[in-house]
Amino acid sequence: MDEFFADCAFAASLVCYAGAVLGCVYALLAAYAARRFVASAPAARTTSYPAVTILKPLYGAEPNLSANLARFCVQDYPGPVQIVFGVSDRADPAIAVVREIAAAFPDRDLKLVINSRRHGSNRKISNLINMAAEASHDVLVISDSDIVVDADYLKNVAESLQRPDVGIVTCLYRGVASRGIWARLGAAAIDYHFLPSVLVGVMFGLAAPCFGSTIAIRKQTLAAIGGLESVADQLADDYALGAAVRRAGWGVAIPAYVVGHECAQRSASELLRHEVRWARTIRSVDAAGFAGTVITHAWPLALLGSLLGGMTPLALLVPVALVCRAALQVELDRVFHLRDGFYWGGAPRDLVSFAVFVASFFGRNVEWRGHRYSVQADNTLAYYGEVET
Repeated sequence: MDEFFADCAFAASLVCYAGAVLGCVYALLAAYAARRFVASAPAARTTSYPAVTILKPLYGAEPNLSANLARFCVQDYPGPVQIVFGVSDRADPAIAVVREIAAAFPDRDLKLVINSRRHGSNRKISNLINMAAEASHDVLVISDSDIVVDADYLKNVAESLQRPDVGIVTCLYRGVASRGIWARLGAAAIDYHFLPSVLVGVMFGLAAPCFGSTIAIRKQTLAAIGGLESVADQLADDYALGAAVRRAGWGVAIPAYVVGHECAQRSASELLRHEVRWARTIRSVDAAGFAGTVITHAWPLALLGSLLGGMTPLALLVPVALVCRAALQVELDRVFHLRDGFYWGGAPRDLVSFAVFVASFFGRNVEWRGHRYSVQADNTLAYYGEVET
């Protein structure tokens, strides 16, 4: 019996090592994909800048919310810009932040919508539906509350939307840590796991992403795919909108412009809840593709292989995998100007990411903005109630 278990452990170690080898190849491919993505970006060729309404759904006074919202008020954009902020609760502390922004920018076209009407189980989409009724312009730019942009953000988005084959524009995003180790680990997950996996998927045609960081779409295009109401029960509402646009015959453009995503996790439990929800969201969209991302965890797989198989020559894959992952980090930092200096955190970040990957397969419940949901077989949300604190 002991021999049987030893043989099983050795076989499992070989599987782990094989995955680690593929992971090393993946890391080098991802580094190339990052360089290729930026180098192949089409040059801007438009001088037409349509009037834009930015929709900013809010929930709570997040860290740096005021500064992040103010960035949208100082866009270097030649056309008219309206910004509609929305909350569903009159007691939401984000209201005070919006009023401060309105006082600081009295010459901007800003509007606050407070409306608790529900249109489905996805509360953010319900908020957006209520807000969209107040949009003055034809081009809508939906952007999550925790997104960080530069002054040329709207120019880049509008230029991409002018291409005749484009129905929607979305943006890649990097992590921006507010403060603390947990926030830095959260940002590293975006920079060194999420970002390269998207780049490789796009390069090989394996991914068709659309992100809540930015969804730019014309009103008539949105109406043609059934409006925001068509995704009011979806967990991955951003992905669902992109998929609907593609089915209708338009393309989804991803300009070589990367926005920031504010990471403000204050504890290990908060980090894990957020990342497990994130992982289960991706798994709900493409279960087979998500399972295949196991090879992106090269170092944990090599480490697991050495633990199962003992100190054989194959255990040399442990330092090799670390070197490949470090090379990917260096290239991503160079291409996207990340510059966080978080190289020492690469190894623990990889272990946490692998644990999140494994945990995502055990259950279909997610916690989102203080509420608990179950993800149904058709990727819709069933509401369970508020999270107990």
